[in-house]
Amino acid sequence: MFTLLHRPSFSLLHRCLEGTEPQVLRSQFHGWNDVIAVDFTRTAESVQKTGADLIKWMQGQQVKVDLSALFMPRQPPTTNAEAQQFMEEWNEDLEIMEALVLEGKKFSKLPDQELGHFYSADCYVFYCKYWVPPEESTDEEGDHEDSEEDFSYVVYFWQGRDASNMGWLTFTFTLQKHFKKLFGDKLEVIRIHQQQEQLKFLSHFKRKFVIHTGRRPRSSSIATHTSSSDMDTEEDTVAVSSIEEPRLYQLRSNNSPLTLRCIQVGLDAINLNSGFCFLLTVPGEEPVLYVWVGAKASEVEADIAEQIAVTMFDDQYRVSILNEFEDDDLFWQILGGKKPYDEDHSYLLYTRLFRCSNDKGYFSISEKCPDFCQDDLSDDDIMILDNGTNTFIWVGTRCSDVEIKLAYKSAQVYVQNMRIKQPDRPRQLMLTFKGKESKKFTKCFHGWSRHKSIQDPRANVPLFLDD
Repeated sequence: MFTLLHRPSFSLLHRCLEGTEPQVLRSQFHGWNDVIAVDFTRTAESVQKTGADLIKWMQGQQVKVDLSALFMPRQPPTTNAEAQQFMEEWNEDLEIMEALVLEGKKFSKLPDQELGHFYSADCYVFYCKYWVPPEESTDEEGDHEDSEEDFSYVVYFWQGRDASNMGWLTFTFTLQKHFKKLFGDKLEVIRIHQQQEQLKFLSHFKRKFVIHTGRRPRSSSIATHTSSSDMDTEEDTVAVSSIEEPRLYQLRSNNSPLTLRCIQVGLDAINLNSGFCFLLTVPGEEPVLYVWVGAKASEVEADIAEQIAVTMFDDQYRVSILNEFEDDDLFWQILGGKKPYDEDHSYLLYTRLFRCSNDKGYFSISEKCPDFCQDDLSDDDIMILDNGTNTFIWVGTRCSDVEIKLAYKSAQVYVQNMRIKQPDRPRQLMLTFKGKESKKFTKCFHGWSRHKSIQDPRANVPLFLDD
C-alpha cells in the first residue's frame, strides 16, 4: 500500500492499532467521536466510583445515563390557602426571633423597622427559638403522660450575592462559638444564600421580603451587639450605597405564595411586566413612591405591594397607586420613557430548570426546585431551561465536551416528549452561553443582574469577565 503512490524518500511509515490512533490521524477525519475516551474532567471521586480504565468507563457510560427527571411532571403550584396554613403553623412554633447585621467586623442588632429589608452586599444573622411539642408517653398502668416542653434553637446566616465570604468566617469564629456554648447540641446553624431561602425562613416575614442592591446605609442609632468578647474589634470603613436615587423593585413569587419577594431590578421601563407589581421610589423635594399594578397581576399581590409601600419604606414618601395604562409623566420619565415591555407572564406556569452533570460518575439530569435563581446556574455544568415556548441549553464556562454532547441529545429528547404531552405548545430548541443570555432567558429569573466574577486579591482585577 505504501508503494502505490509516489512519495518522497523522507516519508515515514507509522503503524497504529484500532483505539490507539494519534491525534494527528484523528484530525484528518471530520466528526471523529472519541471525546469520552479523552475526557480530562474526571475527578478523583469519579475515578474511584467508575475505575481508571477509560474503555470500561466508556462502555458503562453508554448504559448509565439517568434522564428520568426530564419525564417527571412539573411540581404543582401551592395555593394561597395552603401557603397561609404553612405560614401560620411555622410562625405558631416560633417563640423568639432576633436579627443581627454585620457592620465591618462586628455584629450589630438590626433595628425593628429594618426587619424584612436585606441588602445584597451584607450578611445577616437570625436567632430563632422554636417550641417543640411534647411527646406523649405511656406508663405501666396504660395512662398517657405528657413530657415537659422543649425548645430547639436555629441560627440562620443570610448572605447576599454581592457579599464576600468574610462575613461567614467572622460568624464562624465569633457568634457561632457563643451560641454553641449556650445551646450545645440543640443548636442548628443554617447558611442561606440570597434567593435560596427555605420556605420556613421566608414564612417568618409574612410575605414582606425586600432585597436591595448594594450595601445597607449605616445608622448611628443602631446598638452594637457585645455579648461575645471575641467580637470587640475595630470596624472597617465600608462604602455605602447611595439611597438618594430612584430605585425600581419587582414583586414576584415562584410556584408558591411563600416565595414572594420584592427585589430591586434595573431602572428601565423594559423590565415591567403586566403580570406583576412594581415599586418605584423617587426621592427629591417631594418624594413619591409609585406602586405600579399590572393589568394581569393578582389582587393578593397588589394588596401586599401597597402594604409594603406603606409600612416598609420611609414615611417621607407619598404613596401613589398607578395602574397599568394610566399615564404619569414623572413615572415614565424616571424609567427613561415609555418602551415596549412584556405583557405575557404565562411562562411562570411552565418554567423548569434542569442541571446536566457527571458528578455521580455517569451523566445524569436533576431538576432544580421551582424557586430557582440566577446563582443556580453552575459554571461546571450544562443547564436546560424550559419557559413553555423555548427550551434553552445554557453552557457554563467550565463544562466538558461530554456534557455538551449528551445535554444536546437530552434536550432533543425533552422537546420531543413535550410535543407529545403539550401539542399546543411546541418548544423551540435554542442555545445560549454564560454572559450572552437573551431577554427570553433572563425573564425566567427574578432579579436578574450581572454574573458573579472571580477576582484576584493581589491585583484587584477580575479574572473572568462575564459581560
